[in-house]
Amino acid sequence: MATDRLVVYEKPTCTTCKKLVALFREEGVDFDRVDYFVDPLDRARLAGLLEKAEVTPREALRKRAREYKELGLADESLSDDALLDALAEHPNLLQRPLVERGDRAVLARPVEKVRALLR
Repeated sequence: MATDRLVVYEKPTCTTCKKLVALFREEGVDFDRVDYFVDPLDRARLAGLLEKAEVTPREALRKRAREYKELGLADESLSDDALLDALAEHPNLLQRPLVERGDRAVLARPVEKVRALLR
């Protein structure tokens, strides 16, 4: 497990993403960065990351994102499939950062949650 690369899926201008990067740099942690606004996560990849993180599509939604209201995503009757479609099509809806290491992942909110992947 220790040889698996850490991959941070982020929006570089996001405050929480910046905090995570600062934490890793302070602790000398080597990691890769993926700006998923430049290199979008397709639906299958996104579903896999959320499954690894044990996060439902609803839990991964940024409820303050403009698209959340515009797309009516507060509707509790929407299926996980419908929410995944929305997340894949509108990257701004995804809570961030997501951090992956091998067969595990975490939604690093707060950033300290990432420590589970460092062990």
